Amino acid sequence: MEETKSFQKALTNFMNDFASGDSIRHLADAGFTVTGITEKLSFPTKKELVAEIVWKHYLDTGRICLCEPQTGTIKRVTYVQEQGAYGKTSLRQVTEEVPAPAREYVICDFGYRLYAKKEAFLEEMKQLSGEDREYILDLPWPLQKVWHVADERMLRIRDALGHKS
Repeated sequence: MEETKSFQKALTNFMNDFASGDSIRHLADAGFTVTGITEKLSFPTKKELVAEIVWKHYLDTGRICLCEPQTGTIKRVTYVQEQGAYGKTSLRQVTEEVPAPAREYVICDFGYRLYAKKEAFLEEMKQLSGEDREYILDLPWPLQKVWHVADERMLRIRDALGHKS
């Protein structure tokens, strides 16, 4: 029974990623929030799954780092589609070392603050514009420090919160 549920979940995630994964990643790169992405998708996808895909995409692209960002090289994982002699299609994982982009980061502790003092955190979020608040509250922040690229949105959020993030 447990194996059936695991398989069903994996199959559902695969189907959703196949149907809308590229669109989700594209819209995330274009600056849309998870809520905005969910509203734009033509294939119905749960907001939680969209948030997972966006979070993983941000981790994969270095927009968000769970440990202090590295300088030098980073490992980039990609998948190559291959076709066997009898027409069987499969994916092969390819890992390569690439130069780490020179980026500035902002340290965020939204996960701690959201789960430790939710009411105070939500009150503090009222200082942000609707879209910036949505950006923070839609993502699944872990209970640890996170490094987020110091882009225009994150600098605006940091400044609005009085450099508390």
